[in-house]
Amino acid sequence: MHFKKRIMVSGGCGFLGSHLCERLVRDENDVLCVDNCFTGTKNNIIHLLKEPNFEFIRHDVTFPLYLEVDEIYNLACPASPVHYQFDPVQTTKTSVHGAINMLGLAKRVKAKILQASTSEVYGDPDKKNHPQKETYWGNVNPIGVRSCYDEGKRCAETLFFDYHRQHGLKIKVARIFNTYGPRMHPDDGRVISNFIIQAINCKDITVYGDGSQTRSFCYADDLIEGFIRLMDTPDDFTGPLNLGNPKEFTILEIAQKIIELTASDSKIIYKDLPSDDPQQRQPDITQARKVLGWAPLINVEEGLLKTIHYFRHMN
Repeated sequence: MHFKKRIMVSGGCGFLGSHLCERLVRDENDVLCVDNCFTGTKNNIIHLLKEPNFEFIRHDVTFPLYLEVDEIYNLACPASPVHYQFDPVQTTKTSVHGAINMLGLAKRVKAKILQASTSEVYGDPDKKNHPQKETYWGNVNPIGVRSCYDEGKRCAETLFFDYHRQHGLKIKVARIFNTYGPRMHPDDGRVISNFIIQAINCKDITVYGDGSQTRSFCYADDLIEGFIRLMDTPDDFTGPLNLGNPKEFTILEIAQKIIELTASDSKIIYKDLPSDDPQQRQPDITQARKVLGWAPLINVEEGLLKTIHYFRHMN
């Protein structure tokens, strides 16, 4: 008999949170989506509201929450520079107070808890730490404009491991590298959503710097599969674990690929690079392959076509 788990997803109305909720509902769990809808939107989960095993609560995780659950996925936090720099103090609070409240809940009800951390904990990696392994401590500016997010997530990881050591909590920490797909926020300033919106509207495509900086892009469905597998690992495996696509592209290559796939007349224009923008970012996923038997399956062309289709048909 299938044991129905009660699973809470904080940040469940967001881009990744909504994909995770969808997958957990499909797997016949009782799913509780918690979000204050600061950057997430109810539209992302509206199709799930008719499901008997799905529930939505509007709540800000910087305040405690009293529920009974078996597992918690903590995804609550604005994740794009446009959004997390809009109210940097609130961003840090969401990462730090949010983690404390979610960990407190997990401790009270003895739930297993997963933290959606980020490759931003590595900052701007030096050349000898490329691709980034989980053992790399990072090169982060603690006082820059991105620090509210980077340091907030680093502190959340610290809290997770301290709760694990001090209270015996069952924790999992995933470090997410650039992810894309349907339901990305059209105005979040991220490379792929920006380029697609500009291309389908035949506007100039803005590349910051000379476009030689690199990123690795993982499609949302692949990442969610990694989450589920990480949550299902034995209790003695905590992570941190890199989840991302190790195939590296320059920003310029992505811009050209999107122009080609949208058959757009857009021209590429160049602007100054924002401060603390990492030059290169690529996950070493050796551990994910070994422990989870996981690697991304969706190539960039297939993923981009699905994402372009979504943006073309948005209301």
